[in-house]
This record gives sequence, C-alpha cells and structure tokens, in this order.
Amino acid sequence: MLGMVYSCSMKYIKKIRHRRRRGRASTALRFFSVMLVLILGASSLYLFYLDGVVVKKFEGQRWALPSKIYSAPFTLSPGLDIQQIGLVSRLRRLAYHPVAHPVRNPGEFYQSKIGFEIYPHDFEYPDYAETASPVRLSLSDENRINRIIDLSDLSDRDQFLIEPEVIGGFYEAEWEERNLIQLSDLPQSFVEAVIVMEDRRFFDHFGVNLKSIARAAWVNLQAGKVVQGGSTLTQQLVKNFFLGNERTLKRKAREALMALLLERRYSKEEILEAYFNEIYFGQNGIMGIYGVGQGAWFYFEKSPKDLTLGEAALLAGIIRSPNIFSPVQDVFKAVRRRNLVLEVMFAEGKIALEAYISAREEKVIAKVPKQRLNTAPYFTDEIRRQVAGLYPPRVLNAGGLQIFTTLDAELQRIAEKSLRKGLEGLESKDSRLRRSRPEDQLQGALVAIDPKNGAILAMVGGRDYRISQFNRVTDARRQPGSLFKPIVYLAAFEEAATGGSPYTPMSEIDDAPVTLSVGGKAWSPENYDHSYMGSITLRAALERSRNTAVVRLSQELGIDLLVKTARDIGIRSPLKPIPSLALGSVEVTPLEMAIAYGTLANGGVYSPERYLSGIIDPSGLPVDREGHESGEALSRRVVTEEAAFMVTHLMQGVINAGTGSGVRRLGFDRPAAGKTGTTSNLRDAWFIGYTPDLVTVVWVGFDRNQRGALTGASSALPIWTRFMKLASFSEPHDFSVPGGIVLKKVNQKGVLCEKDGVEEAFIVGTEPTQSCDKGILKWFKKLFF
Repeated sequence: MLGMVYSCSMKYIKKIRHRRRRGRASTALRFFSVMLVLILGASSLYLFYLDGVVVKKFEGQRWALPSKIYSAPFTLSPGLDIQQIGLVSRLRRLAYHPVAHPVRNPGEFYQSKIGFEIYPHDFEYPDYAETASPVRLSLSDENRINRIIDLSDLSDRDQFLIEPEVIGGFYEAEWEERNLIQLSDLPQSFVEAVIVMEDRRFFDHFGVNLKSIARAAWVNLQAGKVVQGGSTLTQQLVKNFFLGNERTLKRKAREALMALLLERRYSKEEILEAYFNEIYFGQNGIMGIYGVGQGAWFYFEKSPKDLTLGEAALLAGIIRSPNIFSPVQDVFKAVRRRNLVLEVMFAEGKIALEAYISAREEKVIAKVPKQRLNTAPYFTDEIRRQVAGLYPPRVLNAGGLQIFTTLDAELQRIAEKSLRKGLEGLESKDSRLRRSRPEDQLQGALVAIDPKNGAILAMVGGRDYRISQFNRVTDARRQPGSLFKPIVYLAAFEEAATGGSPYTPMSEIDDAPVTLSVGGKAWSPENYDHSYMGSITLRAALERSRNTAVVRLSQELGIDLLVKTARDIGIRSPLKPIPSLALGSVEVTPLEMAIAYGTLANGGVYSPERYLSGIIDPSGLPVDREGHESGEALSRRVVTEEAAFMVTHLMQGVINAGTGSGVRRLGFDRPAAGKTGTTSNLRDAWFIGYTPDLVTVVWVGFDRNQRGALTGASSALPIWTRFMKLASFSEPHDFSVPGGIVLKKVNQKGVLCEKDGVEEAFIVGTEPTQSCDKGILKWFKKLFF
C-alpha cells in the first residue's frame, strides 16, 4: 500500500515538474519573441530615421556655400595707362597666366610689340552674362590704350570689362570654396580615373562592397584597431555628407546602412555627381577647395571640361590624400601618383598607349596657394551691415550668394599702402606722434568715391584691421575744421546764382577781429596765424583759409542757410545753428564729407554713397534688387551747377596757390580742387580733394582725441597726394564750365584787364564791367587802334 502511495506521489510530482518546465519554456519563448519584435521595431525605426536623414540632406540644400563678395569689374577704355592701372597684377590675381603666343584659350594674356592680348573668362553678372571673346589692346609709346580690337571679328570696342575679384566672403565654420558642376560637365577620362582608383565595382554593387569590407575587416582584426576601410564611393559620400572622420565600427556600420539607403533611393549618376561636388582637394589659405569644379580651377585655372588626360589623372590621384599628393605639398609625389593613375587606366583598357605616353609627359607646375584674406576688411564689414537687413544669417553664410560691390580692388591696395606708409612717415619725422602700444598709435582713414554716382571705390577705416576693427570712415565723428568753409562759400554763390546777393570771387570781406555773442557769452574767433589781412576777396579768404573772414560771411548769409546748404549736399550729422559752425565746430564722419564734396565735384548733383551693384544666387539669377539701387537713380540736383563750379574754381586756387599748394610741390599736376582742415589744438588733420572723376578724403589723428601737432597740410595732404598720383588712371581733363559761367581776366581789384589780368570765373550777370584801361591810355587806344 505504501509502495503504491509512493509510486503515485512520485508520478504526480514528475507531472507537476514537467508542467513547470513547459511553463518556463513557454515564458522564455514569449520573452524572446517580444524582444525580437522590439529589436526589429527599433531597427525599423532607426532605418526609417536614417532614411529621413538621407532624403532631407540629399534633396535639400546639400552644401553650405559661402557668399562671396566681389569688387567692381574694371573697365578698360582708350586713354588708360596699362602700367598705372596695374593691368598685369590685376590679371594675375584673377588667375590669368601669360603665354608666349597669341591667346587661344580663356584665362590667357599675351604681351607683344604691337599690343596686349587678353582672353577673358566667361562671367555671370547680375544683369547679364559676359561670354568670353579675346581682345587686343593697341598701345601708344606711353603705354596708353589707343584702340580695343575684338579679335573675334576685328571690330573696335569702346570698352572692355575685366571680371571682378573676390575680396571677401561670409561663411560658417569653414570657407568651403565650391563650384558646383553637373556630371555631364566632366570629361569621361576623369570619371574613369576616379572609378578605377577609388571604386572599380561602383556600377555593380548596391552601396557596399562585401569583398572589400571582408578584406578591411581582416586587416583591422590583425592590427587590433580600425586602420583600413573598404568604403565604396557611395560610402565615402555618406561619410563626408552625414558623418565625421571618426574611425569606429559603430560609425562604419552606420555608414554602410546609409549607403544602402542612398543607393535604394537614387541613381548611380546622381550619387556620382554629388560625390564629384563633395570631394576635398586641399586648402587655399583660409579656403577649403571642394568639388571637381573648384579643384580644376585651383590647380589648372580651367573648367573641368577642358582638363587634359594628365590633369584629370592628377586630380583623381589627389583624392586619396590631398595633404600628400597635392602639387602644393610635393610636386614629385603628385607626379608619381598621377603616373600610377595613368598606369592603372592603361592596364584596365581605359586609355590607349599613345594617350598614356602623352599624358605622362605633361608638365606639372608647383601650385603656390594664395593666402586669401579679406582684401578690404573695413569695406566688407560695411557690406555685411548693408545686406544684414535683406537676408538672414543662414542665407548670408551658407546660401552661396554672389554680392557685387563698387570697390576697385587696385585702388583699395593703393589706398591701404598710401595710408600705412604716410602714417609711418609722419611718426618717423616727429617723435611726438609715436606711441608704444599699437592700440594707441596714430590713426588715419581714407575713402575714395566716384562723384558721378556715389560709388565707394576704396575704403580704409584704420591703420591695421587686426588691431582695431573700428571703421573711422563711417563711424568716427570728428570736427572737420576748415573743411566746412567751402559750404559757406557755396551758400553765397547759390545766392548769386538764384537772384540774391551777387557774390563773386572778387567780392570783398573783412579779415579782422570779430566778437559775437553766443549763449550770452562773447566768442572771438582767431586766424590760425593770429594775424589779420584786412579787406580781402572771397578767393583770397578761401585760399588762405581765413577764419574771421568766413565767420563774417556766414553772418551775412545767416546760419540757417548754412545748415540747409550742408544738409542739401550730404551732411547728416546733427548741426547746431551756432556761429562756430562756419569753422567746422560740429562732428562729422569722413564719409559724410566725401559725399558733400562729391556733390561739388558732380556739379551740384547729390549722390548718396553706394556699396552694392547687385546680388545673384548660385544659379546665376538676380535676387532682391531692393535696397541697392544705382547711385544715378537716387541722385538729385541740390544746388545750381554754377554755384558748385564757383566753389570748385576757388578750391583749385587752394591747391595751386593756397594752403593746399603742397599737392603741386609733391608732384600731382592734374586739374584738381581741394581744401585742408585742421582743428583746434591740432587734434585732427584733414585733406579733401577731387578731380572730375575721383573724390578722396584723408583724416589723420588719435582715437582718444589727443593733441597731436597735426595739420591738414603737413599730415593729411601728403597721404592724399601719394594716393591720387597712383590712383588717377584716366587721361587728365579739366572741370567742365557750365553755360551760366563766364571767364574774364581781372586784376587784383576785380577790374577787367585783358593784358595783365588773371582769369576768373563769374556767374553770368555778376561779372565786372569796369575796365583797367582808363584816362590817356584809353584815349590813345581809341585813337590809334
């Protein structure tokens, strides 16, 4: 009985144990099933996420394209001196190269006894596309252009544009210089060279090459770390597009997955085109060279479609390691790598023996990178300020805009050198001007504009941008001193031109002590030399910069008229209607004074300053012209042509015989008008002068407004003259005489005197009628003549 009970008990226990084991197995199965579903779901979600990343990047904006800032194109025309305009240096900066025969290809220039030939590059301007057509410049014995001949049809041209230079740019973390191309733009030799060297099975695999991966895995296993990849071109594109350079198995796995997704969605041709636009080819100063389009331009100064077989092979060879195989780094290694590419292409049957031998014989030139920094940093800062309100930072830094400006790159270089040399010269001559700390050094500013349209041609906002980014041209408000006096004379001549008081250069004003009540206090201005000349003409008063005389004239006219005249011609700073305004007691910027004097040079037509000439997007389409209208469109007449000419005529006397005569002593002999400016305690030194084509302002002083023993004639004038001698490119011509002006010979008393008189300008109706021929002399003339 006990045995039966024991037996039954044991069977029951076994049954329970079996059921428990089956329950545990079922629970484990359910657990693993759930985990498998979760893993598959997470993997699917991850793949879905990766697919979204691929699509978003590949179908959106693929590259952060820097926005480039261009100078103005330079216009060649008959009469220009090719040496003075720095034609060869301009062409070299634009990647032109000299040839020993007449030009045949874009980017070449040729100098011969009969002239100068140029084959320009194609270029997209905001308003039109310039198609390359070679020209010959026929030159005189003085190297001036006589004729411009279009070599395509031997016709004469009035002018010829040299494309603009890149002077700066806006970019994000790195300036990635990239010229986007289409696959059809590439020579087949380059495509085949890259494929045979980087991924021979590109057109056969589905994004990854399992054989290459297995080979790389074995090498990495032996090394104990990741030292070799088995990446296809698609994987390389994924790494550059979406991932970093980290060498881990996790990153490699993600790279492979994204390569599979990329190949599933896009064609081989689309992938290959993106790859060719992404390849890194090395550095050019601060700019990274990316894509075949930019690589071909950087290394060979040509479009990819024009590459020779040897050049295509060299570019293909650089891809593996630009820091080793670039001719910038080592020409010999670059040649060996190129030859290896050619050998592989020949062995694969991609090129014939004759082509292989010919390509190996091509000469490789050591490429010297250009350290591309902002050519005009103060100016480009102003450009950013100008366009910041038009475009958000993302568009500016990565939208690939081409921003065309008014700057003349050669004038900018002349301006920077003139200011730097001038300040150094002043310090070397006068120890009182020297400072030990760079931030305390003597400072200066120079701005040059085209008076016809207000275009900024050169802008130097300080001595050294690296030390101080403060732009003294646009933001430094300083007293202009005597620079303000011509505005008083302009108001007087405008009165005469519009039927008011008939002021002439020979009108007399008293240069004597004067005391005025200002705010209940007596104000007694003095002349710079503390002397007085008595009754003098308006011409003499301006030429010799007499303070008391101009104060008296301003009182005759009224300070309110002076304020209005200053506003009309371009002064925007606050102007207090006080007597000392005639002596420049207000604070203005150099740019304001340049625009004001530009109105005089432009015959009384005001043109606001202009920085921009147009903006286009990466596809070459103009964008948002609002905000950068042409200077001509915004120009307006603010004073009569006659009044403006009268002031110009008087300021020609300032340069020829007055306080600005140092201009002539220093060798500037073109027709010009100008005025010196010196403030009290010799803190600010100015000189503004202009020819019919160019207005230039120079200011010299200390940022902290220290006394500096500075005068306009000794400090600013030499810098102005140095610049203008180098910057005046065209043939000299005089200021045009308006129809309402008559020129008469008069003596010192303003009496007509044909024999001994000096030519003077008068507004019609104000000219003298009295003759110096009187009495017995007049009777004898009538009797015998």
